[in-house]
Amino acid sequence: MPPYAPDALTRTQPRESQGELTPQAFVHHRPDLIRAALDGIPSDTVSHFVSSWNALPADAYVKAERPYRFRRYGKFHLSQDGLQQVSHGPFLQAKTVNKLSGGVPRHFAPLDDAVATSLALRAIVGALHDQLPGPHQDINACGIHQIRVTAVPGAEGDPAPEGMHQDGHRYVGQVLIRRAGVHGAQSRIYDLDRRLVYQSQLTAPWESIILDDRRVLHDASPVGVAPGTDLAVRDMLLVDFFADPALPAPSPRPLPKGPSHD
Repeated sequence: MPPYAPDALTRTQPRESQGELTPQAFVHHRPDLIRAALDGIPSDTVSHFVSSWNALPADAYVKAERPYRFRRYGKFHLSQDGLQQVSHGPFLQAKTVNKLSGGVPRHFAPLDDAVATSLALRAIVGALHDQLPGPHQDINACGIHQIRVTAVPGAEGDPAPEGMHQDGHRYVGQVLIRRAGVHGAQSRIYDLDRRLVYQSQLTAPWESIILDDRRVLHDASPVGVAPGTDLAVRDMLLVDFFADPALPAPSPRPLPKGPSHD
């Protein structure tokens, strides 16, 4: 299916187990959405944010002969003052949504302070929050995942070793940061009957998909090496949006727009 074709999606999406899929179940955005959010932020701030993917440690929970998945994680409260980082802790998913790692507290390395306080991160999260495809008045928290998947000739990298899945949150934003020397890595979305309803390669930096995690499943095909290259690199920013009863209630207008300072 071609990217950016909401009219076609309306015609071709199959039915959910209960109810009918609508375009609001997920949205594929051109890079313009995030570029507009980053407009006015100093270019060196954005460059430092992007380059932070070069300092991700290996994901110890992916068992492979060659480390190919690298990751950092942080959790934030969404407030009217912006993103407020909460104390670092493990990332936990239910076994029902992640049959590979569910039920296991995963202790990922924390975000670097420069990333956690970055104006670029705040702008991106705000842009995604504004485009959430459904009600979100009670959402007061988000999880930030920096993920790099690599491949070399003869050894692919798997962006979704758990296979087709849900993340166990309300909404999920997927933002492409970098794609270099990559063959494959199709982003795929399925209905609740596990039928493919959409697939597309994220190829341009800042291209994004935002989905309702309760209404669809997703995965991505393996990262392979493009002909003539020796290393493939795919950097992604994933943002999970959810309601956390342990945190203060969301403000009427979280993540206000306007100038701010790191």
